[in-house]
Amino acid sequence: MKAININELSKIYNSKRNNVVEALKGLSLSVDPGEVFGFLGPNGAGKSTTIKCLMGLVCPTSGSATIMGEPIGSVASRVKAGFLPENPAFYDYLTAGEYLHFVGKTFGMPDNLLSRCIDEALKLLELWEARKRPMRGYSKGMVQRVGIAQTLIHDPELYIFDEPMSGLDPIGRALVKEIILDLKKRGKTVFFSTHITDDVEKVCDRVGVLVKGRLMALDSVENIMRSGIEGYVVQTRLAAGSHDSLNSFIVLRRNEIFIEYLVPTERFTEFMALVTQNSVEVTLIETKRKDLEAFFLDIVNKQTN
Repeated sequence: MKAININELSKIYNSKRNNVVEALKGLSLSVDPGEVFGFLGPNGAGKSTTIKCLMGLVCPTSGSATIMGEPIGSVASRVKAGFLPENPAFYDYLTAGEYLHFVGKTFGMPDNLLSRCIDEALKLLELWEARKRPMRGYSKGMVQRVGIAQTLIHDPELYIFDEPMSGLDPIGRALVKEIILDLKKRGKTVFFSTHITDDVEKVCDRVGVLVKGRLMALDSVENIMRSGIEGYVVQTRLAAGSHDSLNSFIVLRRNEIFIEYLVPTERFTEFMALVTQNSVEVTLIETKRKDLEAFFLDIVNKQTN
């Protein structure tokens, strides 16, 4: 059973001026249990519409989807997920602790378990000191942390986050990434949308790229990074051997001790053979590759140009 299974999902919005907007165009993808899946796309690509369809907040125009085997829009499907919307808004006259208690009771949690889970979530999200203050006095980043905390309360198997890093400072972003990696270690499934490629690169198993409502790429982060290898940066010791045979290679940096060369992938074997023949000492080899951001921008640019 897939944690999320989407089949030919489409969504058309009709504006007040009778303009038709196709937010989703036959989207199909699946997410395995225990997987961290990054949903990448520029603003307006359809990421939030997809998540709203999954959570039953909007009805798809056509197609179908399931969450943990349950059809979207059903109570059973929503119970199985912890959901963070793009712009969380809460009853701001409540404290964080009171709101998390409200969420836990909505899921039917017993008081003793709920009390323990609230304390754990508040401490984990570094909200403990502010737990008794009304949320109207919280910063945007603190509200975002409450939003993440409320997804953890009933310990679901699936987490669906819409832009979870939004409004967070670098410390908050690092904390959320740690939480996602911990959920993965515990065998949980995480599906989150973002346009920040660095977040995806560090925590995701697979990534899907959505552009103008269509899924334009779907692959593992490992495969994307491997296919993006452009060459190697090779550091050699200046005092060892003859470097004359390496003059056809680009020198990136040179000092009194080392020389760094940029070696294209197709010439790496040649370079290493010359190094051996001329008794040049290699002290470091690093892969030079495109990052996930370059992969993402290539796809977006192809679709917008």
